[in-house]
Amino acid sequence: MASDLDFSPPEVPEPTFLENLLRYGLFLGAIFQLICVLAIIVPIPKSYEAAAEPSESRSAEVTRKPRAAVPSASKRPKKETKKKR
Repeated sequence: MASDLDFSPPEVPEPTFLENLLRYGLFLGAIFQLICVLAIIVPIPKSYEAAAEPSESRSAEVTRKPRAAVPSASKRPKKETKKKR
């Protein structure tokens, strides 16, 4: 009965080029997703350039003249009467 058991490792074929490409592509995709999630979770300190931008945008807003709201020609007034069935 002990002679009937086969404890040799199973025959596993070598992975093909496409299987290797898929495997490493999935690893790279997972690493990219982890980096994206960490970028959302971990706040990045503001640099000197980011601090200079708001003052420039404020001066541009002051020089810009406010425009009056132009009603859209494609919008029609809603009908107030109910449809008869």
